[in-house]
Amino acid sequence: MTSLKRPVFSRRSALQLCSGFLGTIGPLRPFRVLGEAAPAGAETYGLSIFGDLALPPDFKSLAYVNPQAPKGGEIALQPTGGGANVDPTTFDSFNVYILKGDGASGMGAVFDSLMAGNSDEPDALYGLVAKKVWVSADKLTYRFFLRKEARFHDGAPLTAHDVVFSLNILKQQGHPAIAQSLRDLDSATAEADDVVTVKLKKGRSREAALIVAGQPIFSAAYYGKHAFNETTLEPPLGSGPYKVGSFDAGHFIVYERIADYWGKDLPLNVGQNNFDRIRFEYFADRKVAFEAFKAGVFTFREEFTSAVWSTQYTFAAVKDGRIKRETLPDQLPLGTQAWFLNIRRDKFKDIRIREALEQCFDFEWTNRNIMYGLYHRTVSYFQNSPMMASGKPSPEELAILSAFKAKLPEAVFGDVPVPPVSDGSGEDRTLLRKANDLLLAAGCKRDGANLLLPDGKPFEIEFLDFDNALEPHTAPFIRNLNLLGITARFRTVDPAQYKQRTDNFDYDIVTSRFGLGLTPGEAMRAYFGSQTANLPGSYNISGIADPVIDALIEQALTVDTREKLTYICRCIDRILRCGHYWVPMWNKPNHLVAYWDVFSRPARSAKYDIGVVSTWWYDTDKAARVHLPGH
Repeated sequence: MTSLKRPVFSRRSALQLCSGFLGTIGPLRPFRVLGEAAPAGAETYGLSIFGDLALPPDFKSLAYVNPQAPKGGEIALQPTGGGANVDPTTFDSFNVYILKGDGASGMGAVFDSLMAGNSDEPDALYGLVAKKVWVSADKLTYRFFLRKEARFHDGAPLTAHDVVFSLNILKQQGHPAIAQSLRDLDSATAEADDVVTVKLKKGRSREAALIVAGQPIFSAAYYGKHAFNETTLEPPLGSGPYKVGSFDAGHFIVYERIADYWGKDLPLNVGQNNFDRIRFEYFADRKVAFEAFKAGVFTFREEFTSAVWSTQYTFAAVKDGRIKRETLPDQLPLGTQAWFLNIRRDKFKDIRIREALEQCFDFEWTNRNIMYGLYHRTVSYFQNSPMMASGKPSPEELAILSAFKAKLPEAVFGDVPVPPVSDGSGEDRTLLRKANDLLLAAGCKRDGANLLLPDGKPFEIEFLDFDNALEPHTAPFIRNLNLLGITARFRTVDPAQYKQRTDNFDYDIVTSRFGLGLTPGEAMRAYFGSQTANLPGSYNISGIADPVIDALIEQALTVDTREKLTYICRCIDRILRCGHYWVPMWNKPNHLVAYWDVFSRPARSAKYDIGVVSTWWYDTDKAARVHLPGH
């Protein structure tokens, strides 16, 4: 079972917040200009990190698309992720770039950006609205040259003035996570209708230019008549390959392909955006959603519930081949999923209490009895990536950590903590005894069968969620907490209340899943930085505010080689894991997908994205044979 409470990253436009149909806020990726900049600056058709761009200047299409893919048909799917204010269970607004409201999934396809990504590369952007960019020698000034053919859906030209308006309004009124990511933007100026000059602040992060290049572009004229910082169900004016079509707030939304989309023949877009309609159906209950898939309401489904995958795909459409099931590899780092403790609350401030809670989750029992053995234990914030720390610090890591030795616990210099391995009984007495010892050492006291916090208050924990999908997995965890005298409960609230409470950090423990990508950088500040610990709506769920982590993130944002970045991230991983801010959950290195056999797809997927919505297409011949229910 995998829960998507917080963003899972979009890859196609890695820096555009809420950019992908199946993705959300992207990993904010560092860059390096192709080649060495001349003293006066240099032009480039793309930006990359730690090396040259993989694609040549005259590339015709991306390697993982079918350039002759037909257009047409519809794909229907359930939202599976969120980002900024996006909620996968409901929506009441088309404005996904502010804190207010529950934004609709998929809105990123309505807006273009200056540059967009190649999903075969971990960290590269190529020109979209901008055909090229000039970069100053000090990499503080970027002059983007816009394609004059760029248009909004009403036919109005997309100009530098729209880009400047968009960057300024996002920095001033955008979602706090977006505004924070743009803090290194010093100014944006329209030098001409087709030239935008962006100046960055001295000391800016290495990623600042790419963050700018990946932002959505809005129509300044449209927002001259509409308030930007308000929720709305009026479809916005965009310039991307799709526009909002029919919808019923909280139930479904359909995106319609723009047949004369201005950028349809650009190399980045050839073979992509093939569906005439992309439909999201909203169901708060996953069991009901599965029945809807069986009935053909959805045509594609990624399965996140191991029990369903293992036992419930036995209905007629699967047996007769009308529904296909596949396991598709995931080459990205697996990311982090955990129960995160809110250390803003006094009950979790003592590290011994936090470590005690880690002893109470029996992964071995849960994986065998609830998840059919399909999962592996998560141990790292950089799971299954070179940035994952292991054992004792290497000499390279020690060289980095030694500068902060006086500010770090001794544990950071020993073997990195890993979650305990239980005896699989569900109630491992050895681990519970260790938990009890840690709690008492932290000053907790017993009052009969109940455990009291050091201040004498009963020790109570609420696991907050917006659906009950994880309740079976949390129940044995809660049972072990109860054995220790902790009163724990699983509470489900409606999505609107969940968003309000999490935006304002009103919770004990919540579940989240996120990934930091192949080139961790700016996103680490969003998740672990002191600047975001008390920023409403931020992704710093636990409230981590550690000056050493802050300093290491700053180093990570400025190093010039991937090797140095890797060692810094391993150090960050060590410090985070020694902080015991979480109870880590599980992961799997693949996507479990099922779909009605009405689609075809390219010969191969991109390395870092299965590309269902972007590169697959509707196959009319297959559809004629399948006779999809209700169609």
